[in-house]
Amino acid sequence: MSGVIVLNASYEQLHVVSIQHAIRMLVREVAVVEEAHDGASIGPFPLPRVLRLVRYVVTKWRYASGRLQYTRAGVLKRDKHTCAYCGKPGATTMDHVVPRSRGGRGEWLNAVAAHASCNEKKGSRTPEEAGMPLLWQPWIPSRAELAI
Repeated sequence: MSGVIVLNASYEQLHVVSIQHAIRMLVREVAVVEEAHDGASIGPFPLPRVLRLVRYVVTKWRYASGRLQYTRAGVLKRDKHTCAYCGKPGATTMDHVVPRSRGGRGEWLNAVAAHASCNEKKGSRTPEEAGMPLLWQPWIPSRAELAI
């Protein structure tokens, strides 16, 4: 017995919880038993395999787009704190490839991790103008890439 499946009131699967959590849900009367183990019970409750929530729970987060919020910390994590200009580890700042002062946007595809000195050296120029080509092109990371 590994866990108990929890269904929304509309019968769509939400997640799996422990037996203890399932019993607490039954005691609080937020769920009912849809399927139980034969002949087994815990107190007045049959030992559940599947629970269904009594009230529908909105799960917008399940259908949200795969895109992540663009942040400085996210850019640094995506680039593994490696400078996109010199390739050395330890980057602590984020640089806009096309500077914002020149119409560049604040987004994943226009940002890279950089050392403060490399960032300052590039200034308000494009990498080509500064003679500092990018070692890789920026990309939009997946949730898995940022979870590492």
